[in-house]
Amino acid sequence: MSEDKIIKIDVEHVVKTRASKVKVPRFIIKYLKKIVHEDEFNKFFRENPDLRNMDFIEGGLKYMGINTVVKGKENLPHQDGRYIFACNHPLGGLDGMTIGYLIGREYDGKVKFFSNDLLTNLHPMKDMFIPVNKFGAQSKESANMMHELYSSDYHLVTYPSGMCSRKVKGKVVDLEWKKNFITKAVQYQRDVIPVYFEGRNSEFFYNLANLRKFFGIKFNIEMMYLVDEMFKQKGKTFTIKIGKPISWQHFDKSKNQNQWAAWVKDKVYEMENL
Repeated sequence: MSEDKIIKIDVEHVVKTRASKVKVPRFIIKYLKKIVHEDEFNKFFRENPDLRNMDFIEGGLKYMGINTVVKGKENLPHQDGRYIFACNHPLGGLDGMTIGYLIGREYDGKVKFFSNDLLTNLHPMKDMFIPVNKFGAQSKESANMMHELYSSDYHLVTYPSGMCSRKVKGKVVDLEWKKNFITKAVQYQRDVIPVYFEGRNSEFFYNLANLRKFFGIKFNIEMMYLVDEMFKQKGKTFTIKIGKPISWQHFDKSKNQNQWAAWVKDKVYEMENL
């Protein structure tokens, strides 16, 4: 592959493009390059120019020295069916890649997963991603795309909290799980499989998040550090726990859909000590 086609992260170019009328000090650009790990990313891109989708994830996990222990793998069904994997989200990126890789390998690459803008910028994986914000607007086009997605034979990995876990009363947990995955499970008759990922970000990340909240700052400053948090996980081994499938028919009128979402969240966290 020619040099001009190799993906490259260029923080300085992005800053100049996004803030063309502002003279950003060099020390800020240098700091941004550091926390997004520009050099490490570009080294990986240069050494692996042709990797795409599952192969790209595998190469990235090897580059990071990430290993996994999977418990409850026997709960993964292999009869005909289309499943929604509902997961906690402790890390904000690496957990998504790791679970996506596990499910993809188990089901011959037939997996797509919802993601924030951080991962959707990784173009070698763009075919696997469903950008969360893409379906934010209630347009006819987005509704049609969502319908096609849930009607497809792809298995879907979702993080119902919509953001990575925060530290609440001394415990690292997801915030409220949104009901959308329950709504779609019933509408498209997809069973839900609960997945628990064992991991956490640094105390710096949680302290920054709580400090921002204390001062009433709406902009998620801590999100700027998610790439740096990911690189702090290099060389670690993570445990993934898979629960038994929950039939879409289980989500009946005995609870409203918000309550069912909270119920599935509880089921996921019950696996923490298994």
